[in-house]
Amino acid sequence: MLCRVADSLYWIFRYIERAENLVRFLEVGWSVSLDNPSGNPSQWTSLIDACADRGLFEKLHPTASPTDVITFITRQPENPNAISNCIAIARENARQIRDTLPTDLFEELNALHLLLQDDPLFWQQRLPEQLQQIRRSCQTLYGLQNSTMQRDQSWLFANLGCLIERADKTARMLDVKYFLLLPSPEDVGGPLDELQWIALLRSLSGYQMFRRKQSLEITPARVAGFVLLNRQFPRSVSYCIEEIISTVDRIERSTANPVQADLRQALEALRITWTTMPIEDLINIGLHQGIDHLQSQLNAVHGQLQQTYFTTSPCA
Repeated sequence: MLCRVADSLYWIFRYIERAENLVRFLEVGWSVSLDNPSGNPSQWTSLIDACADRGLFEKLHPTASPTDVITFITRQPENPNAISNCIAIARENARQIRDTLPTDLFEELNALHLLLQDDPLFWQQRLPEQLQQIRRSCQTLYGLQNSTMQRDQSWLFANLGCLIERADKTARMLDVKYFLLLPSPEDVGGPLDELQWIALLRSLSGYQMFRRKQSLEITPARVAGFVLLNRQFPRSVSYCIEEIISTVDRIERSTANPVQADLRQALEALRITWTTMPIEDLINIGLHQGIDHLQSQLNAVHGQLQQTYFTTSPCA
């Protein structure tokens, strides 16, 4: 496989995953705003912090409002990470390697792109209906990927992009609640605090799975442990990291070339922290700082993947 093709497959599914996770970010913000309609504006601008786009947002919207946040995340032309732009970039990558992708997958991606770019009626709907339609389309794309793509290098690189993005954004969503949306001391453990934790779990499609695992009271440590360290929940950080390592191993076997030492070292650093450390230790060290470190580790893995697979002429 040409590295150009591998790179496009990786980014197609990173951007689809990014778009869906931005939808999930907004669903958290919307749910929190309904539970606490008199809440302060930081409940919305914290979503911008979670996207690491505060500088650009303040440049475009000096007086922030919930509507500004929603527009910035969904379809701001100047924001390269807006949902509509993520889908546009994924579609352009797919167009360049169209022969590699199943026709049904490309057509579904193209239809979503046209909906977000050219359909004014779509943007006149209420926010929850918009978000639901985008999320369903992204999930359809995952279904087409899993049911129509041959399990060769194409599928492996596509899966790798999705997993890295999902691990990053799952951790960021937890950070929004745990660090940026901390309630006042008197509200900790109260009804509003619990509703926000439930909203976080629902945004990850994980509330029912959490309840199957935990029948006890919802607490920050239990939710954080489930979201970060549960090895069976497919949106947890730990699950994604195990799958990233497994996928890289399969790519290594398919290319008959050993994984470079720097990439292997970066992967092992992820495994040691995020599949073995108890949640209590992570909280004691500082969960926000730990999530920042996780994102640095994922960036390091991405850099090593780029150097190993995407910057030379053939991948096999």
